[in-house]
Amino acid sequence: MATAFGKALTVTQTPIPGLIVLDLPVHGDSRGWFKENWQREKMTADTIGLPDFAPVQNNISFNDAVGTTRGIHAEPWDKYVSVATGRIFGAWVDLREGDTFGAVFTTELDASKAIFVPRGVGNSYQTLEPDTAYTYLVNDHWSPEATYTFLNLADDTAAIDWPIPLDEVEISAKDKNHPRLGEVVPMPPKKTLITGASGQLGRALRAEFGEHPWIEYATREDLDLTSPELGTARRWREYDTIINAAAHTKVDAAETPDGREDAWAANVTAVAALARIATTHGLTLVHVSSDYVFDGTKTGPYTETDPVRPLGVYGQTKAAGDALAATVPRHYILRTSWVIGDGNNFVRTMASLAARGIDPRVVDDQIGRLTFTDDLARGIRHLLHTHAPHGTYNLTGTGEPRSWAHIAAQVFALTGHDPARVTGVSTDDYYATATGPIAPRPRNSILDTTTLENTGYTPAPADTSLETYVSGLS
Repeated sequence: MATAFGKALTVTQTPIPGLIVLDLPVHGDSRGWFKENWQREKMTADTIGLPDFAPVQNNISFNDAVGTTRGIHAEPWDKYVSVATGRIFGAWVDLREGDTFGAVFTTELDASKAIFVPRGVGNSYQTLEPDTAYTYLVNDHWSPEATYTFLNLADDTAAIDWPIPLDEVEISAKDKNHPRLGEVVPMPPKKTLITGASGQLGRALRAEFGEHPWIEYATREDLDLTSPELGTARRWREYDTIINAAAHTKVDAAETPDGREDAWAANVTAVAALARIATTHGLTLVHVSSDYVFDGTKTGPYTETDPVRPLGVYGQTKAAGDALAATVPRHYILRTSWVIGDGNNFVRTMASLAARGIDPRVVDDQIGRLTFTDDLARGIRHLLHTHAPHGTYNLTGTGEPRSWAHIAAQVFALTGHDPARVTGVSTDDYYATATGPIAPRPRNSILDTTTLENTGYTPAPADTSLETYVSGLS
């Protein structure tokens, strides 16, 4: 069969998610032919939609005899396969965990066709012409520590209709002895690393993402994000996503010499290291930011495109971290405010004061919305699982903005105490007698969540979440 000339560059989706067949333009005359076998700009454009999988190695398999059969191998990397000379029959079986495990696709490839094979999809090739050579780009180097999955070429469940019967072709003894589908250990997904696992958000992320072999939770004791050896601390090609829930959030302490050093290390140096790793290895970086990147002087809610104007050291470090995270091609920056979760926080403090008969003075000129960590964790999961456009998103509770004093009064009422026991005071009056450094606070911390809602996720009303949270306090 002659190679087809003059086709347009097009793609065809297959029943196996992520397995994509490409028709390649081949230009030929009496001298032979020429094709662009891999053209990153064209093939990753929206009209074609091939993943920008960042290949690191180019391999060639030459087969001198018709019927040479190899596979079925599923590797822990993506692979782009095309034919240089000759013709092959290809069979692909989804060996990844999930609903499409065991799905089969077959087709023939010549010089005018190529196929993108995602990680974990078993692939096998049978040569249909002598002196056949096919090439493949891969985005990781072979390693004995990596996870590989195999399927027997003659598996009855896959029931591949080989053009040349397997008992008539050349097959290695190793390939003949691979397991049947019922015995195959599925290829697990790439790993997700969640840092700051012991914090309020980290605990909510653990509850949201669950305990799975491919979800890794790390604390500062497990993984030092500021270590010079961070780049080699993991086999990063085995990861797909880093959710960075680690941060220095002590805003007043950040105004001290030691606190300033700690804030810059956790909020900037660590983010820079994670951004380098994510960029180098093609990972998605999820970075959690803060309303403190703004100065709070705007009238109305802040949007994702408003210029940052941090007032204090904490806000400056978070703004710097945002800029670093934004350099990663696949990034989500989540700006949030007034975070409440499992741990010491404002709501717990107010409930405790109410129960102990203490009548607090609470700031009434800072306005914003509470954000509960379970809502924040759900929003992160939504962005990742829906493959929402990369970029910056505001995520806070929704509903009417409140002052800290108003929220304190709500907590008193919800716990059966008189909300009039809460006295509202200005920020300046509240800190007038402070003895240590006090970080400047933005007066307006209201964040507009429209961009996030346009992706299909609407955060819960802050007042409703507060009622639920308070009802669960012991």
